[in-house]
Amino acid sequence: MTNTQRAVFLDHPSLDLGDLDLGPLRRCFGELQLWSDTTPANVIERLQGASVAISNKILLNAATLAACPNLKLILVAATGTNNVDLEAARAQGITVANCQGYGTPSVAQHTLGLLLALATRLIDYQKAVSDGQWQQAKQFCLLDFPIVELEGKTLGLFGHGELGSAVAKLAQAFGMRVLIGQIPGRPARDDRLPLDELLPQVDALTFHCPLNEYTRNFIGARELALLKPGAFVVNTARGGMIDEQALADALRSGHLGGAATDVLSVEPPRDGNPLLAADIPRLIITPHSAWGSREARQRIVAQLAQNAEAFFNGTALRVVS
Repeated sequence: MTNTQRAVFLDHPSLDLGDLDLGPLRRCFGELQLWSDTTPANVIERLQGASVAISNKILLNAATLAACPNLKLILVAATGTNNVDLEAARAQGITVANCQGYGTPSVAQHTLGLLLALATRLIDYQKAVSDGQWQQAKQFCLLDFPIVELEGKTLGLFGHGELGSAVAKLAQAFGMRVLIGQIPGRPARDDRLPLDELLPQVDALTFHCPLNEYTRNFIGARELALLKPGAFVVNTARGGMIDEQALADALRSGHLGGAATDVLSVEPPRDGNPLLAADIPRLIITPHSAWGSREARQRIVAQLAQNAEAFFNGTALRVVS
């Protein structure tokens, strides 16, 4: 493989917090330039003369690609490619490759961690201790918040690929029964339950499928009402699949036992979000951090390097366009 190519990583800290070994990636190129932050105003300037662009979330639209004639390869440091105009890249002869399956253990354990936190009322009990309620209790224990055992309960999954399967395996280890839902927009399968048939049966619902025209807001007020009273909802996939106002309302009404989400419809939520209201009970929000273990991020580095090496060697690896 040639070692004279110049690569530019447009949003390097979105992947590396200073704890990763970038050696495998550096060895792929004659020069690897790292930028901590790139705005729409300077993305074209930074890509001038580069043959490889590496990006996690920086927008690479048709106008940007057209202004970068030397660009031959885009390495996406994530699975989602919505930040790249794939049609424009294809027309310009630019190969786009992404990373896949790198965060399965991290996201799966985060999903179960959120579900366990809801079932055990972990946040409420921690707050009770920090507020001094246990210290003032009349007996040795404080049991103000109802605890639910996962064993014997039913988990509904939307998405049963590598990640959904990993979540199912962990849930089964806790003694849960697992049902798989039919994802909107996909062909019906005998082992997938239609939405209206699945929802009334489950005690908890988790999401592991892509956000698209079929799955956007496919869980709204009607669907949430079909869930059992006290059911849990956990989303570590993509924001926008659950109607956020409807979820807030279902929690306020007491119909749901709790909800947890690692994703919101707009991230970061600089202009607010219905789920950020202070009066919503039994809601846990984490800042799109489920994927971000050091091990998972190091796997991305390895896959970026593999994708680059495959491209320069004339072979295709994880190519999406």
